[in-house]
Amino acid sequence: MKSNLFLNLLLLSVAIIFTSCDDDDAKPTGVNPDTAAKQAVDRFSASAGMLMVRSATNGLPEANAAIDFDKTPFITKGFGPSGNIVDYYNFDVQSTVPAPIYVPMNNGKTIEGQLNVIEQIPGDAGYNDFWVVNAVEVPADFVANSVTSLADIKAKGYTVKPTTNLVNCPVVPEGSTATKRLGSGGKGLVRGWYKGKIVFYFTFEEKALTGSTVPLSPIYVSFKINPDKPGGGPPSGFIDNGAGLTHNVLATLPADASYSPLWLVNVFDNADFNKVSNLATAKAAKILGTGVANVNCPVVSQQ
Repeated sequence: MKSNLFLNLLLLSVAIIFTSCDDDDAKPTGVNPDTAAKQAVDRFSASAGMLMVRSATNGLPEANAAIDFDKTPFITKGFGPSGNIVDYYNFDVQSTVPAPIYVPMNNGKTIEGQLNVIEQIPGDAGYNDFWVVNAVEVPADFVANSVTSLADIKAKGYTVKPTTNLVNCPVVPEGSTATKRLGSGGKGLVRGWYKGKIVFYFTFEEKALTGSTVPLSPIYVSFKINPDKPGGGPPSGFIDNGAGLTHNVLATLPADASYSPLWLVNVFDNADFNKVSNLATAKAAKILGTGVANVNCPVVSQQ
């Protein structure tokens, strides 16, 4: 009798131990972003760049090397529509079709410590600096960073709700800098998840954007060599006044209702360079090409 009682107690203890282990195993755990692997990024490869593609002579940074966007050719000084001087960054050609960014939320609130999730980086099909926010509904007991990819989100069966909120978040190599901003947006890098690895990106918040596609706003530019001449167009660089001021003219500024950092590029004859100093004179110049490219150029200062 005592032997049977002892055996039953022993079996009960073992069952409790294994049940406890099973409960611990079932609890989700988050990946530590500080120790996770980092994804290499190259914005200047032939598959990622259009106007800015690395060559043996143009000096663009190597793959995954930090980029200083406060240096030429990544920042440009030009004119606003009324002739005021503005600075804007150059993030190359982008599509009007935004890429998705996935934001885990519970009842409309973001999860403390959880990084956003993206599925494309520069060079991937469908990549865009502009992201459309997709809210991922997660339970109240969700553990931060227990999802680090779209595959994780799908595997857990979480509901994804697309929004019309657009954000301008260029993915860049770790250590990159871009210190200028209009408004109160942060100037540092933000971390996110890309297929289980850490990526870094900037945010530009000078104007809230919404829509199913990224809106466009015109810009008028002129090159040192006109595009119809050998070596002309973007490879020759923007013509300037010798002190770094181009006569490129933006049609809108962040305070304008129709502003967008995705510029529709129109090229005017460099023979008219000295005549152009505002939107009216840009439109009056000889136009060599309209709508030749869509480029991401957030305005980051204005006088």
